[in-house]
Amino acid sequence: MPDSEHNELAAPLARMGLIPPGGAFTAMRLSGGVSCDVWKVERPGKPALVVKRALEKLRVAADWRAPPERWKTEVAWLRLAGAIDPATAPQILGEDEAARMFAMAFLADCPLWKAELAAGRIDVAFAATTGRKLAAIHAATAGRADIAKQFDHGAQFFALRPEPYLLFTAARHPDVGAKIRKMSESIMSARIALMQGDISPKNILVGPGGPVFLDAETACYGDPVFDLAFCINHLLLKCVWHPEHRAQYVESFRALVGAYLAGVNWEDPAALEKRAARLLGALLLARIDGKSPVEYLTAESDKAFVRKTALDFLKSEEESLETMARVWGEKLDSR
Repeated sequence: MPDSEHNELAAPLARMGLIPPGGAFTAMRLSGGVSCDVWKVERPGKPALVVKRALEKLRVAADWRAPPERWKTEVAWLRLAGAIDPATAPQILGEDEAARMFAMAFLADCPLWKAELAAGRIDVAFAATTGRKLAAIHAATAGRADIAKQFDHGAQFFALRPEPYLLFTAARHPDVGAKIRKMSESIMSARIALMQGDISPKNILVGPGGPVFLDAETACYGDPVFDLAFCINHLLLKCVWHPEHRAQYVESFRALVGAYLAGVNWEDPAALEKRAARLLGALLLARIDGKSPVEYLTAESDKAFVRKTALDFLKSEEESLETMARVWGEKLDSR
């Protein structure tokens, strides 16, 4: 680790009480995605921990900025999720306002779900557990005025999700732009339950008690359908990335959706599914033509397949997630 980074971490770690002033530690950078700096910190004779800092300008080709104060939102969401179900979030160990950093427990031997999916180690039961536990968090926060007030983070959610994913994509596709903009407006105006905002296989650890959710800096009170659609979107995209595992990805999609909908007790599950299906079409398109395209689909033929199928879904205003999974599989088979 460069001396500059060591010095950058030393004072915050000491202020959080995680090392004595001038105490020894080593740090290794982890993949923080596009929005954060993340380090694994090891201290003599103590458990390892993770330190995270939000970036003001995200690491993408487009000019994408977001309030760095969102680290506080992530801490608050992880604490709340951990109170609802301790197995679903790592323990927060410290916060440092001056450096805009926080520390949390390092969970050893908990692989990323994205890595497991990519390697063909596909556990359909784990997908179902993810859907069930996500629905439980939404159910516990639905209709809660206190949580709505605590997570009234519309501006930072807009900067991180509707603007780069939905509105940027809408501008590139005028034929469906009005529909996508309407979805964005609906999500921004909803006050139903707490959205985590970044439920994705790359942000989910496979823990002994099921999924451990990470990267909650986008959390905002709104429409929980965003979390469902954001997650299952990746299960369909991975069918294009690794077509040899298509059947298992689709089975995981169905298991997650079924378990999630079975836990919806705050509204009519059928109404929620309709919103999820329409949003799914927009998010599929956004992961090709938005500000944050998926890094693993690089072939133009793959991008064209996702783009065309997503546009077909949007134009037909598909309302059934089961139909979308079936059509996705059939079109992949016919490529």
